This record gives sequence, structure tokens and C-alpha cells, in this order.
Amino acid sequence: MKKTIFTLFLVLLAATAQASDVVPDPGEPQITIRHGEEKTFYEYRQNGVLVEIKVVPKIGPVYYLVPADSGEGWIREDKSQLLVPSWVIFKW
Repeated sequence: MKKTIFTLFLVLLAATAQASDVVPDPGEPQITIRHGEEKTFYEYRQNGVLVEIKVVPKIGPVYYLVPADSGEGWIREDKSQLLVPSWVIFKW
């Protein structure tokens, strides 16, 4: 009886561990890729808010569009300003 309960406990523990691996990190941006005729757009969203657009033209250098401080329009930048934490503080 004890072996059955212990085995059941291990199976449930393993299932719980697998389920937790599926949940995406809320701090990571969601990326939507749209293909145009001459450019490809990568839209980066955090918490549902569009924070940056990466523009990859077929000819020419890559550039980024970031929201203006006034809230109206976009500003062109040569480098990304998106900061995504990449360290792990705690992991089982």
C-alpha cells in the first residue's frame, strides 16, 4: 500500500513539474512577424503593449521604431532599446 501511494505521489509530482515548464515567462516579449513586399516587421509586445518594431528591409540596414515620449508617432533608432532579463534567479 505504501509503495502504491509513493508511486502515485511521484507521478503527480512529475506531472506538476512538466506543467510548470509550459508556462511562458511574463517578462518575455511576444513577437509578431509581418512580411511586407520590401520589408519584414517584428512587433515586440510586453503585457499587450507594443514597445518596439524591428524593421528588416530587403536592401539596407536593420532599424527599430520605438514610441515617442509624447505618445504620438514613432522614432527611428539604429539599435534596440528593448531590455529583456536573461538570468535565472531560482529554478527547481
